[in-house]
Amino acid sequence: MKVYVIDNGGQWTHREWRMLRYIGVDAEIVANNIPLEKIKDADALLLSGGAPRVGLREKLGNCDEYLQYADIPILGICAGHQYMARFFGGECGEAKTPEYGKVEIEVIEEDVLFKRLPKKFIAWENHNDEVTRLPDSFILLASSSNCTIQAMRHKEKPLFGVQFHPEVEHTQYGKEIFMNFLGLR
Repeated sequence: MKVYVIDNGGQWTHREWRMLRYIGVDAEIVANNIPLEKIKDADALLLSGGAPRVGLREKLGNCDEYLQYADIPILGICAGHQYMARFFGGECGEAKTPEYGKVEIEVIEEDVLFKRLPKKFIAWENHNDEVTRLPDSFILLASSSNCTIQAMRHKEKPLFGVQFHPEVEHTQYGKEIFMNFLGLR
């Protein structure tokens, strides 16, 4: 299995890559301006987090192209999640209560990402912005007390987004979330 981690400038992009390698996936970090044609051997893509506010206002390299034309599973993390929501018509904005540190996540819809996981677990947060309105083509998968849209999935395509960081050791079941996303569990 080949997974490309699309580098949107996030501080934990290498942790995402390392987690994928840890679970036995052939993973590679690539710049977010690489043409889709050059990564057509991908079995999945991971849209990394990014610099503050990047998911809200700026274009993220070729992420539009990946979201529109890639016919493979894509997981957006933090700013990647926000950008995915915005691309599909959702809204993002400043969080009423920014989250940093450990937060309890409540699974609303088990779906693929949270298959065989507890209904509540602890995850690591690091965001001042968040998805404020779910795109019409997505369903809500998880929430926290301060962030309603912690996780989402496209209704028809294998596109997922999470606001929290499953790649860091402070998130419970992060490995399982990655494995569920890739269909390895």
